[in-house]
Amino acid sequence: MSFIDQLKFNADGLIPAIIQDAANGRVLMMAWMNRDSVEKTVTTGKTWFWSRSRKKFWMKGETSGHTQNVKDIAFDCDGDTLLIQVEQTGAACHEGYRSCFFRSASENADGFKMTEPRLKSSDEIYGSE
Repeated sequence: MSFIDQLKFNADGLIPAIIQDAANGRVLMMAWMNRDSVEKTVTTGKTWFWSRSRKKFWMKGETSGHTQNVKDIAFDCDGDTLLIQVEQTGAACHEGYRSCFFRSASENADGFKMTEPRLKSSDEIYGSE
């Protein structure tokens, strides 16, 4: 039995995937995968996801060139969440940050603080529209 057969996809056929930098453990992003994207990730060694908003299957970095080479795929005890360790090329965040988690809540309830520098602007990554 394949590990994929042990996964528990939600009612929409999706499973959350946490993407982590294999070198330092930094959480880079979270995205949704369907069975096809899990299978394609396994066979290609690149991360593939399902976009709920665009209703589209996509490979990380297909537009930006900021790809993820898969180093390990783990799944939790319930089989309903994936942890994928990757070697990240460029920014993981579509806004140009290394991680999508580039903001932290500040000690006061008023706002947040930036926790890492922007590597590139969205325009530099994708071109201006």
